[in-house]
Formats: sequence, structure tokens, C-alpha cells
Amino acid sequence: MMRQYELVERVQRYKPDVNEALLNKAYVYAMQKHGHQKRASGDPYFSHPLEVAAILTEMHMDEATIAVALLHDTIEDTTATRAEIDELFGPEMGKLVEGLTKLKKLDLVSKKAEQAENLRKLLLAISEDVRVLLVKLADRLHNMRTLDHVPEAKRLRIAEETMDIYAPLAGRMGMQGMREELEEIAFRFINPEAYRAVTARLAEIFERNKGVLSEIEMALSTLFDKYAIKAEVKSRQKKPWSVFRKMEAKALSFEQLSDIFGFRVVVDTVEDCYRALGAIHTTWSMVPGRFKDYISTPKQNDYRSIHTTIVGPSRQRVELQIRTYQMNKIAEYGVAAHSIYKDSGGKVNGTAHAISKETNAYAWLRRTIEQLAEGDNPEDFLENTKLELFQDQVFCFTPKGMLIALPRGATPIDFAYAVHTDVGDTCVGAKVNGRIMPLMTELKNGDEVEIIRSKAQVPPAAWESVVVTGKARSAIRRATKAAIRKQYSGLGVRILERAFERSGKTFTKESLKSVLHRLARKDIEDVLASVGRGELASTDVMKAVFPDYKDERVTLVAPKQREEGWSKIRNAAGMLFQIPGRAARKDKDQPKDGAVPIRGVRGDLPVRFAPEGAVPGDRIVGIVQPGTGITIYPIQSPALQAFDDQPERWIDVRWDIDERTKERFPARVSVTAINAPGSLADIAQVVASNDANIHTLSMVRTAPDFTEMLIDLEVWDLKHLNRLLSQLKDNSSVSDARRVNG
Repeated sequence: MMRQYELVERVQRYKPDVNEALLNKAYVYAMQKHGHQKRASGDPYFSHPLEVAAILTEMHMDEATIAVALLHDTIEDTTATRAEIDELFGPEMGKLVEGLTKLKKLDLVSKKAEQAENLRKLLLAISEDVRVLLVKLADRLHNMRTLDHVPEAKRLRIAEETMDIYAPLAGRMGMQGMREELEEIAFRFINPEAYRAVTARLAEIFERNKGVLSEIEMALSTLFDKYAIKAEVKSRQKKPWSVFRKMEAKALSFEQLSDIFGFRVVVDTVEDCYRALGAIHTTWSMVPGRFKDYISTPKQNDYRSIHTTIVGPSRQRVELQIRTYQMNKIAEYGVAAHSIYKDSGGKVNGTAHAISKETNAYAWLRRTIEQLAEGDNPEDFLENTKLELFQDQVFCFTPKGMLIALPRGATPIDFAYAVHTDVGDTCVGAKVNGRIMPLMTELKNGDEVEIIRSKAQVPPAAWESVVVTGKARSAIRRATKAAIRKQYSGLGVRILERAFERSGKTFTKESLKSVLHRLARKDIEDVLASVGRGELASTDVMKAVFPDYKDERVTLVAPKQREEGWSKIRNAAGMLFQIPGRAARKDKDQPKDGAVPIRGVRGDLPVRFAPEGAVPGDRIVGIVQPGTGITIYPIQSPALQAFDDQPERWIDVRWDIDERTKERFPARVSVTAINAPGSLADIAQVVASNDANIHTLSMVRTAPDFTEMLIDLEVWDLKHLNRLLSQLKDNSSVSDARRVNG
């Protein structure tokens, strides 16, 4: 176990003016508080915060962060209190320790919601102070290093959470060294067999290629000496998890992997990076399509480097990374490498600790926190954040040259939302490199994207399945909810206007303001949407506004009156209904035996349709009905499940309609309409104007303000039916219209 003076000496190596008193006080306090506590391994518990502190010294963190690491378990696991920490170390350090304690209490991975809430709280805590992330990741790393001592039932859950959340989060914040170690340990526990196989094969390949690696290192060093470039050249081997993931994703064998080994060239300045690149490319051929300049366009986690692949000295492919020492430090430690020590201000017990927030990693973090504020539920937030954590990136440009970094696989819709939510919501098209392209086009590095907008646009709900960024998904989901709410709100206004009119009063939205508390709604729009959805009856609103209101509407209609009403509507609309129980109507073009010419069905068999009907354009199947013929079902009919275990009754059929013979086909629809005089006439008029026919109609009262109608229609084909449904939905008397499939 590291001694007190050893910890101080570690920090002094990179920060000579270390605040020794703070470190000594935190060391002694934590050791006393943890006392004789033991870890699962049998080691003194104090060894854990001490190892977490040691990991942070490797990242060259300041003494305040290291002191927090020493104290991070005291409130949770000992008699220490927040007040005591505040008194001894200051309120800011007390806040950090308490924040880490709350996160630890949520370290449960058995339920998705708990994992989501854990990530949510972690990111919120990081947004306030990045040291929370650094201590949390160091804490997780030491726990992973000692995972062998954890009960077997918990190991896999902890390893999976590390692979899902903490490793990619470390990578997204630029801490590549931390990410690789977390992934490697997690891989060992998640898939031990694959880990052993990949590790053994990598060791074998390394042993076989040692001579070649030395030869390439020597050739590169000699080349840089020739051009008077001071450079450090080191070979590196791809990590087991990275190799395994690439083999799985691309279905490659070890022999097909060209980047198991690579070389890192580290120089003093940015100018030297490009000089080294020039020397390499003028000496050896570059592999086309394998050059990336992350110096001029850094990744979102602040990673900067030049990547190139050449056909090297022995005619084999060689991957190279060229960067400065500062870039190398940022690539290894990420946000931890952005520490800024100030002479005054921002001090904890006299110790500077501020970390710059003007980094790309912080920009991503700020955008993620914005999603939290926009109200995504924890599960959606987890899904969207994980999508972004795991994605590689492409870099695209606006017409004005603004750089937009997006996950690989992103579309112009993602690009539009990355520019601004309003741009995404009003996007109707896109030009990629000057050409109009589909909105589902996958963007590539260097694409220039121009978004075509229309203020009349509402983002379709289907876009949610197309986009890959969390921001776009959240915004589309919100816009869809808002559009549906607006539709219900408008319907609610019409319902209330009619209700007020029946009572001889005029409806105004202002009249609802004073009765919101009685209706248990937060605002007027909420009342209107609730009425439109049928959750709140118009009579309840009337009673809230006018306490002496009495509903004088007739709630039941006698069969004779209903039949008379239908007759009037039929005569007015020029429609032909068939009331249930009457003889079926025969069109003059319909075959006498009722059969429909459908290819795949023998002409000598009578054919009939399932109750929900089927129309040309539907995918259909036939079911043999012994003794009665064949029943035609649309492929989406739930009724087909009853025949799953009778494959001998299924017949492959398809439409073969003679265009010259005009014939309508049956389809069943459900229409929910406002319960008011004239609604049924409005619906009949829409059906008549679309050249359709009502075959049967039944009405079911579903709420005081709505009536649901089940209508069997006769239409020409699927396009005809969809056009009719669309116009029914647009009618002011209709709340909903949809096809019924079984």
C-alpha cells in the first residue's frame, strides 16, 4: 500500500508547488475513517481510494482532485458527514464527495431504468465539475482491476455496464488509455473464451513479426534523420477487444486485418507533423482512401493526429499516426490533459483546480445535457446517448463552411438537427455537394450539405427510425407529440364550441383560465387536448365554467329514429346503404356465383372475402374452407394466426383484375367522430364525393363527446381506400379514421 510521503512525491514530480498539507490531511482523514474495513479481496479498504488517487497521479491531476479521490467513499461507507467534510476541506470538496456518493448509490445494472438514471445523474454531475468524471472513471478502473474478487453473479453485470457506459464515455471524453484498459478487462469477463483466443493469437503474431517491426522502426527513424526531423517512433499493437470487434463487424479473419500493428510518430510541433508526413509520402506510396487529417479537423473528443497508410519498406501495409507530444497527451488523457492551473481564483484550500470547458468534448457534453433539459425519459436518453457514444464520425460542411461532426451513418436529417432544431423541424429536402439527394442518403467525410426548408413542414414520425443522432431522435419525437397535441387541441376547440353553442353561450379560451384547478390541468392547451382525446368530457368543462349547467342532450336514440335519420342521410348524399339483415346488392358486372377472378385460385371454387375485406393492392392469401370454397384475407389480418398450424389450407393467390371491368371490393374502417348533429352526414358526404359505397354501418357510443362508427365500405383499390381515409381524417367532424384488419 502506498505511503503518505510516496503519494506527495508522485504529485511533486509534475507539480513542484504541490499543496502537501491538503494531501496529508486527506490521506490521514480517509485512513482513519475507513479504519479496519476490508475489501472483498481481504485487503484494507483504504487501499481502494489510495489506488484511485494513484491512477489520477498518472494522469497528472492536481492535488484537489487527488484529495477528492481519497475521500470519495467516506460519506458512503464511514461515519463521515457532508458537514464534517465541508468544515475540514471546504464546501466545494464536500459537494464533490457527496456527488460521488450519490452516484455510487445508483451503481445498479439489473434494470435498464436504473442504469439510465445512473448515466443521467453522472452526466449532470460532470457538467458541473469534470473532476467527478475523472474520479468516477478512476474508481471504476480500479474496481475492474480487482473484479476477480467480486462474487461471480455480479461480475458479468459490472463488466457489461463498463463496456456499455464507462468505456465509451472515457473514449468520448478523449481518455483513450483509460478506455482501452476498461474495454480489455470487461472483454475478459464478458466473453472469456474469445478473449483468450484473440490474446493468444495476437501474442503469436507479435512474436512472428518482431523483426519486421524493428526493421520498419529503423527505416522511419533513418528517414527522419535524413530530413533533420526530431521524432520518436514507436510500434503499437491493436488491443484484443478492438481486434475482436472489427473481426465481428466486418466478418474478417486475422489474416485479412491490415492494422494489427501500427506506428506512432511523435514530434515537437504541428509544422513537424506535416514535414514528417511529406517525408513519408515522398519515400513510400500512400494507400488511397487511407489518409485522415484530424489536426485540421479534430474529433469531437479533441483528438488530433494525422493518420496515413503506406506500402512500407518490405512491401507491406504500414499504418502511421503522426502527432505532437501535446496531442499525444490529449489522446491519452483527454479532458484531464486540459487542466489549467491558475494563480488566483477557483481554488480549494489554496489549490488551483480549474479545467477548461472550451473543448470539443465539453461541447458534446453540453449538447447531451440539453437533451436532459428537454425532457426525454431515462430509457430514451440512455438509448440516444449510447448511440452517440459508440459511433465513429464523419465531418461535413454547411454552404458557409461551418464544420459539423456527425456519427457515421448520419443522414441530411441528422445534419439539419445538428445545425439547429428549427432547421431540422422545417427540413423538406437537401442538396449534397450541389445535387438534390434523398433525405435518407448516408453522408460521407467532406460532404457539403445544404438544407431546403419549409415553414409548413412537420417532421414525419417515420424519420425517427432513419436518423442516428440522439438529438435528432429526441427532436422528432417532441415535434410528433406537439403535432398530435395540436391536432387534439383543435378538435377540443370544435367540441367545446358546439357544446357552448347548444347552451346559448359563446366559447372563448379565456373562459377556461379561471377553472384550470377544477379540471386538474396545468394550462388551457392541456384542457383542449384532453377534450380532443376524449379524456375530459365537454360536460365536465361546461360544469366547471357554469356550475349550474345541466346536460339536456338525449343520450340514446331509438332504433326507429336512427333508421329514419340514416334514410335522410342516404337520400341527401345519394348513397346506397345496406342495413344489416337485408339482401346483398349485386352489381351488374359482378359474376352471378359471387366469384372474383384472382390468379392462383381455381375457377370452379367459390370465393368470398374475410369480414374485414381485401382490396387490390393488398398482399393477400387464400384459406380453403372445406365445403364452402376459399376465403381471401389481407396478409396483415390477425385472423390468419388461427390457421398457422394448418399449412395445407393456405393457397398462394394474387390479384388479376380486368381493368375494363369496374368492380368495388370490401374494406372495413373505424371512424371516431364528434358526437354532434351533422357529423354522420359529413362522413357520408366524404364517402360519396370519393366515389365509394357504404355497405353496412354500425355505431358504438364510446364517450359523451364521441361516437365510434364501424363502416364496411366498397372501394376500387388500396389507393382509393387510403385517399378516402386521408380525407376523412382531415374532416372537422372526425377525430380518427383507420382501417380495421380483423
